[in-house]
Amino acid sequence: MIIVGLMTGTSADALDVALVELDPAGEDLALRLPASREVPFEPALRADILRLLTPEDVPLSLVSSVDARLGHAAAEAVEQVLAETGAAADLIVFHGQTVRHDVEDGRVTATLQLGQPAWIAERTGVPVLSDVRSRDVVAGGQGAPLVSMLDHLLLGEPEAPTALLNLGGIANITVLAAGRAPLAFDTGPANALIDLMAHRLTEGREGCDRDGRLAAAGDVDAGLLADLLADPYYARPAPKSTGKEQLHASYLDGYLRRHPHLSGHEVIATLTALTARTIADACRAHGVTAVIAAGGGTRNPTLMGMLARELGPGVPLRTTDEALGLPEGAKEACLMALLGWLSWHGLPGSLPSVTGAARSTIAGRLSPGAAPLRLPDPLPRPPRRLLLHDTPPPTEES
Repeated sequence: MIIVGLMTGTSADALDVALVELDPAGEDLALRLPASREVPFEPALRADILRLLTPEDVPLSLVSSVDARLGHAAAEAVEQVLAETGAAADLIVFHGQTVRHDVEDGRVTATLQLGQPAWIAERTGVPVLSDVRSRDVVAGGQGAPLVSMLDHLLLGEPEAPTALLNLGGIANITVLAAGRAPLAFDTGPANALIDLMAHRLTEGREGCDRDGRLAAAGDVDAGLLADLLADPYYARPAPKSTGKEQLHASYLDGYLRRHPHLSGHEVIATLTALTARTIADACRAHGVTAVIAAGGGTRNPTLMGMLARELGPGVPLRTTDEALGLPEGAKEACLMALLGWLSWHGLPGSLPSVTGAARSTIAGRLSPGAAPLRLPDPLPRPPRRLLLHDTPPPTEES
């Protein structure tokens, strides 16, 4: 199958697109990545998405507008990648933009992703799988981190406990080890709070701490860091998940009011240290001996340096590019393609040991393309491993 995977993450800055070929290879599944790219959101759309990620009330018209405009943007991105590669897709999988992930007493009660898939199906004529988290939530799971399925099939059960880390807006790890069921959870913020402070420090010119320069210009404040680390989320056992519903500007300001003497550079340095410390603490709690990272945070050398120091010299930190040959910026879009392949063949897309669901479930719902849907007979079992072949680096559109 040729599947286009589309991912919009909690950083809400771009659409990740991956054109993926998936072919059964005995008991395994071979993945080839002919093309991938990062398509930045048009500024007005990003600004409106960020409005939806605040705790303030917003008009329903804004929800409806973002739903349609994000669907249009995704359709255009798919059309471009198919035109440039000459590929004919069998399926498109669109995660959509998470605007709500409601957690009460550690249980997810609702999850909402925007980005109307009908626009994609109508414009491309290709069926679209969307809403890939809800079924796991209804089965009692967190609906996250879904990337654990990809991680599990990539690494299996390594002898030494290994964590696969995603550094998006939120940080999550998948811990894999021989003789253990896979474990995965959100450790806390990756770039969510850093991005907020970068926007303030640059008076809106930057939406992130590009190359970690802002954090590198400040010193970590021990008092603010200790205050932030006292959030009870970090001590809560897995499975657990969080998002920008919790980690927003008002949340940050509540801490900053208790530390009014700090400069902006000291604050962003401390927020970067918070990300590094909470990830390292989670890895230590599960005996992790190696970390393989993906996501936009890997492009922040200040964050990666702090994380390496927190992990210590005995725990190597590498990117998926270095360790697996999988471009860090394409990993989650490849996950979407994998979930689409599994659902298309009647196979579950989540791991109950990870999400806490009562059972594994088939992910998503399908919007037909130009032709009636014709699904193959379900496969009796999932693939044993995912094998990577020929994965060129992603491109970035301006």
